[in-house]
Amino acid sequence: MDGVGQVGATRVMKSEAKLLNIVCIIAALAFVALAVLNALSSVSFLTIDNLFVTMVCMLMALMFAVNPLLYLKDEGRLSIPFQKRRALKAQAAEAGARALPQSAPLLDAKGRAVPPDVRSMVANMKQKQP
Repeated sequence: MDGVGQVGATRVMKSEAKLLNIVCIIAALAFVALAVLNALSSVSFLTIDNLFVTMVCMLMALMFAVNPLLYLKDEGRLSIPFQKRRALKAQAAEAGARALPQSAPLLDAKGRAVPPDVRSMVANMKQKQP
């Protein structure tokens, strides 16, 4: 497949993902509206039947809302609180304790650069045992 075909296929896939996310958001909002309508229209809300219908509607809304939220997280448009600080602290601690010097890149048998996780394992093996 040539480059133009790949670009066209990527555009189609992105538009399909946007359409899927829009449909999922509409379905999630519809289930939340149905739960609110159930709560407002019932005379006695705290019956087993009304609570069950409300919980099923809210669970379905959650199931439809997960896909768009994960898509936004993967695209970098949705930030998760406290996750960045933990990730930066963990990376800094790992880099300081286990990383090999960057001046000498670690290469595999074919001359390709070794991934960071393999580099950290090699650094752990090279540490002196007490």
